Amino acid sequence: MTGTTEEERREYAQRLAAEHMESGDPLGWFEPLYSAAERGEAVVPWAHLVANPYLVEWAGFRPGGGRRALVVGCGMGDDAEHLAGLGWAVTAFDVSPTAVEAARRRFPGSPVRYAAADLLAPPQEWRQAFDLVVEIYTVQVLRGDLRERAIRAAGTLVAPGGTLLVVARAREDGDPLGRIARPLTRSEIDAFATGGLRPVRVRDVYDDETPPVRRWVAEFARD
Repeated sequence: MTGTTEEERREYAQRLAAEHMESGDPLGWFEPLYSAAERGEAVVPWAHLVANPYLVEWAGFRPGGGRRALVVGCGMGDDAEHLAGLGWAVTAFDVSPTAVEAARRRFPGSPVRYAAADLLAPPQEWRQAFDLVVEIYTVQVLRGDLRERAIRAAGTLVAPGGTLLVVARAREDGDPLGRIARPLTRSEIDAFATGGLRPVRVRDVYDDETPPVRRWVAEFARD
């Protein structure tokens, strides 16, 4: 059952994720979560309705100039729209069709090409097709083999000479795993450097939340 109070709407995401993971359907909770959020009965924990500040910082020095960018797990579309405003030719996708439709409604007339797709099985034509691939907070909600596959898959979308930007919560190996978001360890961040990608810069930062949250901001390149 979805919630009526703010606290219940936020807790619904945690219950939904746990139920689907326990039933062997670890990706099945995204669509009902976005559907419930559209009805005002749930809150998508990562949907802040503004572009991610680390993406804003990174992209501010790198105008698109018509180059191709791909936003993984685009949610409500804020990161994709920010890049489009800087001149990137943006494709943005989410595994939830409801999220994709919500993004289209929020930004009518947008140049962003929104699509429903799965990072674990992306369209073949996306392989090494993008000058910039942005992965923010998607991998951290996956578990086990799915997480490993998603890390490898993100890199396959980066074109020669292109960049992969990853933002994720950070933890040490012995730290608590978390409930929905399971922060990435340094070895998991390093695993993005595969299939011809090399690390350019990996930052270990604390944000300005209360209390501060530790995050990775990592850039990888394909030569």
